[in-house]
Amino acid sequence: MTHKKPHLPEKTCPICQRSFAWRKKWERDWPQVKYCSERCKRQAKKSLSLA
Repeated sequence: MTHKKPHLPEKTCPICQRSFAWRKKWERDWPQVKYCSERCKRQAKKSLSLA
């Protein structure tokens, strides 16, 4: 079953500047989701520890 999902909310990742769409696994946490991936999340923590 393939279909497009054009009406999903999107955000922009502050690390890589890519837009990412809502996912079912983020359903409960969508307001707290900031990063598109674990890699960007780790990168953000790394840059905070260096500052």
